[in-house]
Amino acid sequence: MTMKLHCFGESGHSYKVAMALSMMDIDWDPVFIDFFNGGSRSPEYRDLNIMGEAPVLQDGDLTLTQSGVILDYLSSKTGKMGGRSADARREVLRWMFFDNHKVSSIAGILRFQMNFLPEEKRSADVIAFLSARLAGALKTMDDQLTNHAWLAGDDITIADLSCAGYLFYPEAFNFDRNDYPHIDRWLDAIAAQPGWKPPYELMQPAFAAPA
Repeated sequence: MTMKLHCFGESGHSYKVAMALSMMDIDWDPVFIDFFNGGSRSPEYRDLNIMGEAPVLQDGDLTLTQSGVILDYLSSKTGKMGGRSADARREVLRWMFFDNHKVSSIAGILRFQMNFLPEEKRSADVIAFLSARLAGALKTMDDQLTNHAWLAGDDITIADLSCAGYLFYPEAFNFDRNDYPHIDRWLDAIAAQPGWKPPYELMQPAFAAPA
């Protein structure tokens, strides 16, 4: 049965899951969320996900929310991109929790501030604060990748997809790959994997820039 991913192109959390579905060669269809026009706040969507967030994965009668939970489910179901032991699985989860707290949560807000919020509502102080926080988290990842091909093991895992989700986007959010040579190499290695595609080739964008 074909899985359904409720998503929109600008959502880095949705992209993590779309990337996993594509790279794990799972049959799936994107279901577009008109996010910037309130699509995730409608009563119908709230019935699907009370948190009002993207993504949502439907696999038959099973509905899952939160990208980390979905990635763990896909890895468990397919036997791909997960730890081969309990210790390895915990290492994968360690980096996924790091991502959710220190990378994606910061990068998502920063990217929204710099690209999708009306210019008159953008705060230079907020952008500077978030940029510094993101730089610190990326330095931690770059240090880890100095002597490791992948973040959480000897092969690519869902931890890599989780931590890389926002870093493949073209919009500016004060992330320059040249500043992080090991992250730069790692992103190229992810993009070289079978099934990888950039976000806007997997999901429909929702944002329309003002004319």
